[in-house]
Amino acid sequence: MKFPVPKHSITIAGGRTAISLEDAFRVCVRGIAKDRGRTVSDLVASIDADRQRGGNRNVSSAIRLFVLGFYRDQPDPQSGTRVSLAA
Repeated sequence: MKFPVPKHSITIAGGRTAISLEDAFRVCVRGIAKDRGRTVSDLVASIDADRQRGGNRNVSSAIRLFVLGFYRDQPDPQSGTRVSLAA
């Protein structure tokens, strides 16, 4: 059985748009924004601006890749080195 990805409305640079984002990614985006002292809308606007400069993927995909990159670049708490997700 396939479950639809929930859609959420967000304001990006003064305009409303709908994004399809799984709850786990929404929680991560909120946490990253809070840690950086930014609003979710502000963080997503910067992700959207980078997306427009770097390719044509949609905003939802850009957010997922941002979250993946954020956690990929975090140091491993046990070794102090960055986590590698490469196969």
